[in-house]
Amino acid sequence: MADTTLPGTEPGATLNPPTRTILALDLGTTTGWALRSHGGLITSGMVSFKPRRFDGGGMRYLRFTNWLTEIDRLSGPIEAIWFEEVRAHRGVDASHVYGGLMATLTAWAELRGVPYEGVPVGRIKRHVTGKGNANKDAMIAAARARGFSPVDDNEADAIAILLWAIETKGGLA
Repeated sequence: MADTTLPGTEPGATLNPPTRTILALDLGTTTGWALRSHGGLITSGMVSFKPRRFDGGGMRYLRFTNWLTEIDRLSGPIEAIWFEEVRAHRGVDASHVYGGLMATLTAWAELRGVPYEGVPVGRIKRHVTGKGNANKDAMIAAARARGFSPVDDNEADAIAILLWAIETKGGLA
């Protein structure tokens, strides 16, 4: 049997397997995202899918599809996706946008064989703040307490989803 010991390691030492690339999303017109890459690096941000002046009704979803594909190409392959599972919306428009983005996301993931799962809002909030009904400021403060610098509550929520997925599920959907 060939020696598989890497230089600088003890014989028989086991190496940590590479981490899986996982994506966490807070879906909405302004979508928060957080990504853990193979090397364990966590990046995050927010992206707007607000319709432009002359956009047709489906352009927001086409831009979302293109954005997912670009994230997968640049940082992937994405191996699991976690998203905030919203059961109640403040308005009809927000509900329609969320449903369209979720349909687009799940179809994109199904087409590529990427597992995905929604996480209830209260579970995410409870995990990072201790309160299932934490407000936006508390979510931002919780992300900052963990060493992140979210620009808004959407990014903070995505960071919280990613941390929940890593810490409770090992990132596996």
